[in-house]
Amino acid sequence: MEQEVEAKFPIRSLETVRKRLEQAGAVLEAPRVHEVNLRFDTPEGTLTRERRVLRLRRDSRAILTYKGAAQPGQEVSVRQEIEVEVSDFEAARRLLEALGYRVSTMYEKYRTTYRLNDAHVVLDEMPFGNFVEIEGENAEKIHAIASVLGLRWEARVAESYLGLFERVRQAYGLPPTCLTFEALRDVSVRFSIIGLEEADV
Repeated sequence: MEQEVEAKFPIRSLETVRKRLEQAGAVLEAPRVHEVNLRFDTPEGTLTRERRVLRLRRDSRAILTYKGAAQPGQEVSVRQEIEVEVSDFEAARRLLEALGYRVSTMYEKYRTTYRLNDAHVVLDEMPFGNFVEIEGENAEKIHAIASVLGLRWEARVAESYLGLFERVRQAYGLPPTCLTFEALRDVSVRFSIIGLEEADV
């Protein structure tokens, strides 16, 4: 069964982490790319209640993703993940809508992807802040990569970006459906307000 094992770290300086990646010999797998993500749910919100994810993403490709609920009691996020590349983003959207799903949230980010010691390390620019996400075989390997990059382990976050956006939405009184750079253009989000600590201090 495919599994996603990852942790994300709120950070202050993407450039500092980028330099540490390069010094550690990381290989750039994918240059900075803009992502548009559509998260689908039933009209009753069944998937969200069950902490499952059905997502359609467009960057340089179009990817349809299913994620199961995260396993409880883990140091990092561990969940089933199934991904398939689709040839037509809009056709895939129409297919999901024809099956009765609807877009519950649209969100975007900029992502740069590296590979270091058999782990994927991505630099994510979200509308509400910057993050490093490390995906590896297990928590120990993720911890080791975090140490190489000078990231504080205790600042890690297992929550999804949409879970974090929900914190932002409640803290700043934002509408629930659109997590875009334009929507948050005039909102200066402080990590401390949403219960996060920067990992690179």
